[in-house]
Amino acid sequence: MTENLLLAFALMLVLEGIVPFIAPNAWRETFRKLIEFSDGQVRFVGLTSMLVGIILIMIFK
Repeated sequence: MTENLLLAFALMLVLEGIVPFIAPNAWRETFRKLIEFSDGQVRFVGLTSMLVGIILIMIFK
């Protein structure tokens, strides 16, 4: 269980690092736009991301 969790965390770090490595200007501009969002909008994006992740886990497991 712990090994799977660490592998998932490592994969997340790799995926999170792809965009800043390939397109740093686009990544920076995206964050500039994100800081203009209200707390509710940021929470909605986070919730949507979690739900999509859970659905993908259920589909591929």
